[in-house]
Amino acid sequence: MKTSKHERKGVLAFVLAGGRGERLYPLTAERSKPSVPFGGKYRIIDFTLSNLLNSGIFSIYVLVQYKSQSLIEHVRTSWLKAGFLPEHFVTVVPPQMRRKEREEWYKGTVDSIYQNINLIYDFKPKFVVVFGGDHVFRMNIKKMIDFHIAKKSNLTISAIPVKADEASQFGVLDTDSNFKVKGFVEKPNFSGKNKILASMGNYIFDTDFFLQILEKQSRKGRIEDFGKDMMPYLVKKKARVFAYDFSQNQIPSLKPHESQYYWRDVGTIKSYWQANMELLGGNSVLDLNNSSWPIYASHFDAAPATIFNSKFENSLICEGSRISGAQIKNSIIGRSVFIEKGCRIEDSIIMDFSVIGSSTYIKKAIVDRFNFIPKSTKIGYSRKEDSHRYTIDQSGIVVVPRGSHQL
Repeated sequence: MKTSKHERKGVLAFVLAGGRGERLYPLTAERSKPSVPFGGKYRIIDFTLSNLLNSGIFSIYVLVQYKSQSLIEHVRTSWLKAGFLPEHFVTVVPPQMRRKEREEWYKGTVDSIYQNINLIYDFKPKFVVVFGGDHVFRMNIKKMIDFHIAKKSNLTISAIPVKADEASQFGVLDTDSNFKVKGFVEKPNFSGKNKILASMGNYIFDTDFFLQILEKQSRKGRIEDFGKDMMPYLVKKKARVFAYDFSQNQIPSLKPHESQYYWRDVGTIKSYWQANMELLGGNSVLDLNNSSWPIYASHFDAAPATIFNSKFENSLICEGSRISGAQIKNSIIGRSVFIEKGCRIEDSIIMDFSVIGSSTYIKKAIVDRFNFIPKSTKIGYSRKEDSHRYTIDQSGIVVVPRGSHQL
């Protein structure tokens, strides 16, 4: 079914936010991966949504599935940024099971779009943008759309240059000199230090082409996932599929010390912790203080952070926190965190609304929201003791699961 071009409204975005995030357990014990807090005051999904809005894309559906209540509440309370036009919205869409032949949970990324295909028909966009909601990155998506139009592409895939020996973590694109995709291999085993193009899981489709694929192939259950099913199928059919080199993307007002193309998967406790640590320091590779490309956070009414008789080094302290007589080093302290006298916190992430009792020592740990840590507790100093109370990642990072303490 084709839509009349003069009736089309531009770009419609789908953000895939239904992932379980099992490798981030226990941070995902009660929430999906896109809803996990990041950087003191954000959620992971805030980066994708901010990139879309900063790129002038204002029509956004967020597709959720597993443990979605936290994410639904976050979008409801934090992303009411729509204008006065009907096509300006950020709307959460739980599984609808509208298709009679597919009355079930989403089987994959493509299937999640197929089960909501009515939204595309209703909106009649020129292009459909499909982005994941579980990565930390900054991207001017308008540049990718310009590339898509210039190449007269049916499908454009954003791709990031990585070393060949990292290929097993990604879907790898084989392209010609014009960036037309000739081949696609999911998580191959390569070796060497040469650069390859890895799929970032972000896509732009011409609407008519996309609808045709969804209707003909998804209905038959042949295509359920973008990386596993759709990419190999389209390459085999010699469709006009192009790779957009993310390293050429340009964000305004970047500082000299920042990464020119920043993207992190944050799919494991180690990578999540490391990405948080990359926010620290005077020469951080991701500086969130950029008024030309802001990352929007939830609205939070709180007094300024209150700090006295304390020593800080290379740390972020969010609003509403109260810190007295403590030492904080290489750490991120979330909103309304109370840290009492004599505490020492190093290489750690303390999330919102937690209380750290006096004389507590915490090292290389992640303390989830709403925790109360009793006085004189030590976390990160004894693997044996920590293993009885908390989760210890294989990287050695200690994770304290979400608590129930209310300030």
